[in-house]
Amino acid sequence: MDTWESLLAECCACTACELHKTRTNCVFGTGSTSAKILFVGEAPGDNEDKTGTPFVGRAGKLLDQFLFAVDIKREDVYIANILKCRPPQNRDPLPVEEDACIDFLRRQVRLLRPKVIVCLGRISAQRLIKPDFKITKEHGIWFEKNGFLITAVYHPALLLRDPRRKEEMLEDMKKIKEKIDTVL
Repeated sequence: MDTWESLLAECCACTACELHKTRTNCVFGTGSTSAKILFVGEAPGDNEDKTGTPFVGRAGKLLDQFLFAVDIKREDVYIANILKCRPPQNRDPLPVEEDACIDFLRRQVRLLRPKVIVCLGRISAQRLIKPDFKITKEHGIWFEKNGFLITAVYHPALLLRDPRRKEEMLEDMKKIKEKIDTVL
């Protein structure tokens, strides 16, 4: 049976795909290991690779602002990515990389047992909700899958490039807070 420590050690020693050759740090996850809400992004960026912590760059700071705006404390959630190593030039993860890494996320979910999972962006939603997920049309919609309540919001990095979508993100975050308040 997994423990957080054994899973972290196994993840950091992983060589299942080529990304391990260029990583500075394994970016396993951060937050409360008893959190009832899990946020899942696609892959670490440069700042995350340097620190070993997900969502610490500009996108992470923006995520923090949205969490603060709806009174969700970052220390009360768990944040992870599908990939635990940074793709070169922050390119989208390749399917083979996702396949090599997804079991670590599944095992994190089994340890955490969250009530709510929030996909940060299209790639995470396509992997965790459904392959043809359309983020512009389906963000903020709730799905029930494998006993979890799951939704997707825009990735904070997208909002840095397209600030016009910030209002939609705030509305989605308000709905997430409402859902958390009803299921926890």
